[in-house]
Amino acid sequence: MEDSYCTTGSATGPDTAADTAAAAPGTAAPAKADGPPFAECVLCREPTEYPESYKGITLCPVCEWQEAQRSACSG
Repeated sequence: MEDSYCTTGSATGPDTAADTAAAAPGTAAPAKADGPPFAECVLCREPTEYPESYKGITLCPVCEWQEAQRSACSG
């Protein structure tokens, strides 16, 4: 029995989660903030890489990676 039933591509590791999140259909890559003030993560309230003026759900890098891991194997 093969244990690699949940692979999303040929690459593995932390970069794969970022690629999966960035490749979500119907989403555009958000603009990263150059400096403070940063928006806070909607899950853990830590600073994110996005400006406060960014519209939509903002996640810190850790929560963004965890969300990508959860959604990668949800189907």
